Amino acid sequence: MGKLPHSCSLLPRHCTTYLAGLYLHIPFCKQACHYCDFHFSTSMGLKSRLVDALTQELALRADYLGPQSVLETIYFGGGTPSLLTATELDQIFNAIHIHFRVAADAEITLEANPDDLTAAKVRELAASPINRLSIGLQSFHEPHLRLMNRAHSAIESTAAVQLAQEAGFENISVDLIYGVPAPDHGIWEEDLAKVFALQVPHLSCYALTVEPDTVFGRQLKKGTFRPPPDEFVARQFEMLLAELARHGYQQYEISNFCQPGRESRHNSAYWRGVPYLGLGPSAHSFNGVSRQYTLANNPQYVTSVLEQHEVPATIEFLSPTDRANEYLMTSLRTARGTDLRHLHTSLGVNLVADRADYLKYLQTNGWATISADEVLTLTDKGKLLADQITLELFQEAE
Repeated sequence: MGKLPHSCSLLPRHCTTYLAGLYLHIPFCKQACHYCDFHFSTSMGLKSRLVDALTQELALRADYLGPQSVLETIYFGGGTPSLLTATELDQIFNAIHIHFRVAADAEITLEANPDDLTAAKVRELAASPINRLSIGLQSFHEPHLRLMNRAHSAIESTAAVQLAQEAGFENISVDLIYGVPAPDHGIWEEDLAKVFALQVPHLSCYALTVEPDTVFGRQLKKGTFRPPPDEFVARQFEMLLAELARHGYQQYEISNFCQPGRESRHNSAYWRGVPYLGLGPSAHSFNGVSRQYTLANNPQYVTSVLEQHEVPATIEFLSPTDRANEYLMTSLRTARGTDLRHLHTSLGVNLVADRADYLKYLQTNGWATISADEVLTLTDKGKLLADQITLELFQEAE
């Protein structure tokens, strides 16, 4: 797979009117992880046709972000985007550059499973426009990988990162899952030690969440799966914060950590409310005034886009209350915090006056701080209660 030709529209960032993001959902996996409730299929029969539909959707929605937009980030998520062939990736990139302008220094991320990252595959990706890999390790502990029904082995977890580094990828993120049932915290300590030894610049770390429509959810209902107690999970989160700080990583969002200056530009843009276009079944889009949700059904998506030339999607126009709640939900998870003045002057919600007692309660209990310029930020203790605090601050629809 070759680099994009010089004729593609690559612009220096100073030429942009405003920056935006592009997300492409690749809804295929080799097998179903027991915790995953994302939209995917383990049948690959439609993969080629779905790539055709993605390129057609790029044409159908070329004006979604407006004529002055330039893509600062492109993100292949899923599913398992590393299942795409070199030819399929080339097809998608060619369509992107026909219909969109792309910043010269665009961050282009592909999510990958370790079992896909053979030496040949990594060289193929390194020769493509992709400049950032997000590798779903989840654990280095073989029994945990088998419990979660991951397709890769513990040996492949380490090898995938090393192969990527040897191929020239220096912008690498890895995923880890904590709160997996275990007799003590020893396995989590080993996972952290091994990931630090790999010296990757970015980590995304998530607590194991049991969703109803997953294998774990059904096992929980039957009583055959027991997640660890909340105190166990909270302790592993505290261990995570301490170890990452000790190794020089910054927590710039509750689940995301990086070496200085190595934030995910794509995800950071989400949290700042930057417009983005989402392509593929189940993908979401946001243009500042509305959200669009594409149908989570592969055959119907392909038929609608390729044969009817329509994107099967639902559009939700955001009310002022919706926009305020979205800002609260995203900003409060980040190290930047929630700008209460912005919330008041731009979004019409005056928490300083309307929720003074609750804000004082948060500070008194050591769950949050409010700076002199009225920025609300969660403390490490408060981050354990982030969802609860956010819901408490949400505005009710009028």
